[in-house]
Amino acid sequence: MALNLRESVFEILRKHREPPLPPRQITEKILEFHPEACAAKLARSDSLNTQSALLQQITAEIRASRPRLRLRLQKNYRQIKTLETRPRKFYYSEASATEEITRTESTPKTATRNTLALKKHSEAQLYLPLGKYLRAEFKLRSMRIDERRSSNSKGPKGNRWLFPDIVALEDLTDSWDEEILACASQYADQRTRLWSFEVKCLLNRANSRECFFQALSNSSWANLGYLVAAEIEDSDTLKGLRLLCAAHGIGLMLLDTENPAESQILIPARERAAIDWDIANRLAEENKDFLAYIKNIRHFYQTGDLRRSDWQATGDE
Repeated sequence: MALNLRESVFEILRKHREPPLPPRQITEKILEFHPEACAAKLARSDSLNTQSALLQQITAEIRASRPRLRLRLQKNYRQIKTLETRPRKFYYSEASATEEITRTESTPKTATRNTLALKKHSEAQLYLPLGKYLRAEFKLRSMRIDERRSSNSKGPKGNRWLFPDIVALEDLTDSWDEEILACASQYADQRTRLWSFEVKCLLNRANSRECFFQALSNSSWANLGYLVAAEIEDSDTLKGLRLLCAAHGIGLMLLDTENPAESQILIPARERAAIDWDIANRLAEENKDFLAYIKNIRHFYQTGDLRRSDWQATGDE
């Protein structure tokens, strides 16, 4: 009995729809449910001598077959989808790209740990792990900008592409000698970088362009701007985002919500040399959180003090 890899992968994912599975776990299930076909594959091979070697071989074949699965050469395989994580993960879904966004973003804030393991979140649940990652990896001090605290003087949708979800300050003087710091202060040289983050639960072909340009618009005032996602559905989406990021200088970050330290900057942002204070002024006029952010920056420049209570990105919403 020959092992039909594509049929086997499809069968495994259809029966075990959640959570998404990496290639090795799919292989383990294939070995469990198709022992005779796997034994025949091992017997026919001149290079495979052990069960462990067979597991590694099938895992490699699944990874190599990913583009063919994604291209859906046969109608029956349209439900097989991927997540651009490390390692990539496969899952079965009959939902359209738009329905995937709705389903991913509709998880209640009281979701159980098991539900969270499926990487389905509200955006608010992403702020805390993002803040932890930024602090640990880049020593950034971050804040949440709540658009609900805006004056909405431009109308109900006037601020939709104005405010980022998270803003942050990077202290460039953290390791400077006191004399260097004092000298730089007298010359009014740059002592910080200001960062901006637009956060999304899921990026796919249905929403990636709109989300990207929202991030571009919302970070136009900052030194560095990032689009952050907990999930990126497939390589086509990632390819399109790479082109947009290269053209406009926005960075792309993949957030690991369960282990923030494993988050990845997929595409580094291109730094702008200066802050656009005109745009920053509009944000400060429209939103109390952003005004507090500016006050915290001023406090740092005047005192050199980064009060911990002033810099927190929380998900308590």
